[in-house]
Amino acid sequence: MDPALKREPPPASMNLPMRRPFPTLATLAGILILLCAGPLAAADMSKTLRVAFPVDVTGFDPQVTQDLYSSYIERSVFDTLLTYDHLVRPYELVPNTAVALPEVKDGGRTIIVRLRHGIYFTPDPVFKGKKRELTADDYVFSWKRIIDPGVASPNLFIFEDKLAGADELIAAARKSGKFDYDAKLEGLQALDPYTLQVKLKSPDYGLVDYMTTTQLSAVAREVIDAYGAKGNTWAHDHPVGTGPYYLKEWKRGSKLILEANPEFRDVSFPERGEPADAALIKAYKGRKLPLVGRIAVAIIEESNPRLLAFKAKELDYLYIPTDLVNQVVENGKLKDEYVKAGIKWSRELEPSLQYTYFNMEDPLVGGYTPDKIALRRAIVMGYNGDEEIRVIRNGQGMPASQPVPLGLSGHDPNLKPANRYDPAAARALLDKFDYKDKNGDGYREMPGGKPLVIRMGSTPDSLHRLQDELWTKNMDAIGIKLEFVKQKWPDLLKMSMAGQLMMWSIGWQSGVRDGDSFLGLLYSKNKGNLNDARFSLPAFDRLYEASKQLPDSPERTALYRKMSEIVQVYAPWHPGYYSYRNALVQPWVKGFKQHAFIEHPWMYLDVVR
Repeated sequence: MDPALKREPPPASMNLPMRRPFPTLATLAGILILLCAGPLAAADMSKTLRVAFPVDVTGFDPQVTQDLYSSYIERSVFDTLLTYDHLVRPYELVPNTAVALPEVKDGGRTIIVRLRHGIYFTPDPVFKGKKRELTADDYVFSWKRIIDPGVASPNLFIFEDKLAGADELIAAARKSGKFDYDAKLEGLQALDPYTLQVKLKSPDYGLVDYMTTTQLSAVAREVIDAYGAKGNTWAHDHPVGTGPYYLKEWKRGSKLILEANPEFRDVSFPERGEPADAALIKAYKGRKLPLVGRIAVAIIEESNPRLLAFKAKELDYLYIPTDLVNQVVENGKLKDEYVKAGIKWSRELEPSLQYTYFNMEDPLVGGYTPDKIALRRAIVMGYNGDEEIRVIRNGQGMPASQPVPLGLSGHDPNLKPANRYDPAAARALLDKFDYKDKNGDGYREMPGGKPLVIRMGSTPDSLHRLQDELWTKNMDAIGIKLEFVKQKWPDLLKMSMAGQLMMWSIGWQSGVRDGDSFLGLLYSKNKGNLNDARFSLPAFDRLYEASKQLPDSPERTALYRKMSEIVQVYAPWHPGYYSYRNALVQPWVKGFKQHAFIEHPWMYLDVVR
C-alpha cells in the first residue's frame, strides 16, 4: 500500500456544507434548473446487462466466501468502505460508504473511518417494514465475524493476531463455544453511529487497501440471525446489503439475476478519468448509478458456448476464454469480423497468479526432508509450463518468477524463475533419491517400493482436459503416474480447504495494490483457508510477519524476495504464470473499462441499443 494516501475532496452527491463565493445570476439560474429537475433518475428497469461466468458461485456471505465469482456478485450487493476510482489510472482510492479516506494515527496502529449518513440496507422482511440505516456497528459486527472461531472464516488472515484485545475474546469463545459479539473489543469499536475505530497491536500498512474488498463489507446482524445456516451462521443464499443491486434470483448452476436496489444512495457517474474517457464523462456526467436496472448472469462452463453466445449477441461483454483467444485475435489485432461489427477489444495483465500447489501434509508429496523436496522439484521441472502458456493459454500468460505478480508493490523484477522445465534434470533428481521403476511397469515407485501415484484435482471442462493431457504427457516422460480427481470447481475448493487434495492448479487474484496477500497464501496461520498447500516453515513466517510491519519500500521488497527464494527451494508450489485478461465489448455497451481490481464494474455500465 502507498502510505502517502491522497485525500480527495468529498463527492458532490454528499451535499456537505462548504464555503462558496457569492452566487452570480448565472449560478442562481443553474441552481433553479437543478431544483426543477428534482432527484437523480433511478436505474432504467427496462435495461438488462447480460454476462456469463464459467463456474457457479458458492454463496453470498462476504465474510465467509473467498472465491472470485461470489465476490463479483457481493461487490454489487454489498458496500465497501473504500473503492477505486473507476476511470482514473494509476488506481486511486476514493471513499465509498466512508465520507473520506481513513485517518491513520499512532504510527499506523490506529485507523479511524467516518461513515456517510443516510445509507440504507435493501428492504427485507427482517427489518419489519422499517428503513435500516448502515452504521459503524454493522462494520464492527461484520469484522468480528471474521475472527469468530465458530464462523471459521477463510478471511481470518486479514485480522489474525492484529486487533488489540482480540486474543482474549477469541480464547473465551473457544472455551464457551460461543463468541460474545456484545463484548467490548479494544481493537474494533464504533465511537458513535458513524465513526469506526480500529486499533492494531502493530502497524499493518495494507489494511486500508483491504477496505476496498468485499470481505470487509458490512452485513446486518438481523440478517445473519434470521438467515444464517444452523451450526455455522453463514448466510449464503440470502444476501441483504446496501450496494447498487440486490439478488433477485439464483438458480444454482444455471443463472443469477440482480435488480437495482431501490434504496441505493445518490451516487453519480465519475467526473475524472484519462483523456480517452472525456466523451464518456461528458455523456454521463451527473447521471445516478446504477444505470441499468437488471444484471443477468448465465453460468456457461464451456469456453466455446460462451464465445458463441457473445457472437449471437446474447452477452453484452465477455472475458475471452484463454483457449479461444486465437479465434478472436490475430497478430495482436482483433479479427475483421469483430471490427466490422463494432466490437471493442482490450487486453490487460491481471493482478493474478496461476499456480499448482502440493499438499505439504500429504504423506506422499508433503514434508520438508530432502527426498520430499526432490520429488516436488522434479515434478515442477518435469512440467512444461511454457507449453501450457503457448498452446493451451494461447500465449495469454507470462511465466511467474515469484508469488507477487508483476505490477503489484513488492514484485522484484530482478528475481529469475527457478525449477524451469528440464525433464532430464528431473529424471536425474528422482534417480538420485531412489524414486525408480522397481517393478518394470514404466512408472517409478517410492524409495521403499510402495506405489508412487500423484492425484491431482481437475475440473470437467475442455480447457482443463487439455491441461490434464499435458500434465499426463509430461509426467509419463519422467516416469510418474498421474491420476485426476474430477469435480466441479466449488467442490474442489471445499476439498482443498479441508486438505483433501494432494495437488491442484488454482489461481489467486488480488483485490488490492499490495502483493502481500500472495505471500499470505503460504503463511502457516492461514492453513485451512488461504494456505491450500498447508505450508508451514518458521523461517518463512518470521519474514512474513516482519514484512507486515513495513510500508511499501525497498526494505520490504527485500523481505518479499527472501520469502520467494524459500518457495523456490522448498517447492510447495509450481508458480505457473501471470495471466492476461482479454475483453470483448458489444458496441451498445457504454462505460466499460478494464479494471485490475474490479473485473465487473456493473453499476457504471449502460446498454444503449
